[in-house]
Amino acid sequence: MRLSKTYKLLIFLLFTSVYGRAQQTVQFSQYMFNGLVVNPAYAGYKEDWTLNLSNRLQWSGIDGAPKTSTISIDGVLDPETKKAALGFLVTNDRLGPENNSAFYANYAYRLQLNDEDTKRLSFGFGAGLVQYRIDASKFDPIDGGDGSITANEKTLMTDFRLGAYYTTPNFYAGGSVLNLFSNAISGANTQVINPVAHMYLTTGAMLPLSPTIDLKPSIMFKEDFKGTAGLDITSYVLFDKRFWLGASYNTGVRFSKPANSSGLDKSNTVTAIAQVSISNFLRFGYSFDFSTSALANYQSGTHEVSLSLSFRRKRPKILSPRFF
Repeated sequence: MRLSKTYKLLIFLLFTSVYGRAQQTVQFSQYMFNGLVVNPAYAGYKEDWTLNLSNRLQWSGIDGAPKTSTISIDGVLDPETKKAALGFLVTNDRLGPENNSAFYANYAYRLQLNDEDTKRLSFGFGAGLVQYRIDASKFDPIDGGDGSITANEKTLMTDFRLGAYYTTPNFYAGGSVLNLFSNAISGANTQVINPVAHMYLTTGAMLPLSPTIDLKPSIMFKEDFKGTAGLDITSYVLFDKRFWLGASYNTGVRFSKPANSSGLDKSNTVTAIAQVSISNFLRFGYSFDFSTSALANYQSGTHEVSLSLSFRRKRPKILSPRFF
């Protein structure tokens, strides 16, 4: 029994090390339906005020595995000019004894690039507070007198983010930096928390295949300049502008090979995703991640659900659907 506990603790610490260094921002497979999570300039893209809810259970079957939830709402301030937009984002990320909660307020200024108002270039800024908490009571060390495990730790930090986002009816491209100028304002345990900047680059397109079928490929690149970068390659088929079926492949990218590697830092996954627009204002999504790396030996996949609700104003004279 003692060996079993030791083995489980070892595996847990390995996962914690990988996750903590490379994934200091929340992770979602369905990020493409709520770009505000990774880019403050996304605020107001759909113009109507839109509420998004997401919940993710990562690495199911492992005690203390990551659980992530978000709630966000964003929209334009002036429905006539559509130049200014606000977005609010709340996240909660749990990993074993660690619990991170954050609140962000985002502002985007949206430049109209053509007379038809089908092309926009947005610049966004976000500011927020992040609380990192560690519950020492959830540790179960082999040696009860191990002084390396501290008492309950709570750290409050400021966080800033910048981004740009370009859209047309059939194409988008964006770039953002999160954890910009992060600094602790209470709780000085820098051994526990050491945020680093994360860069995100995203692009995608909507390609019509027939009057009722469209193809939507997209790519997201994530880099923290410390460990393994992330690359997401996704493709959806959209049926009748209502039903989405897609798949995504996520892999780690290293620009320099480490001297020793256990293989756990390569969190390669294949994701199956389904979305349905129940009405013009309500959308539901589900995804399941299959790991293709060494992590597959210790967990049974990742589940994620999302819900989107749009508060539509009067129907516009010129309909410009939002698919990104």
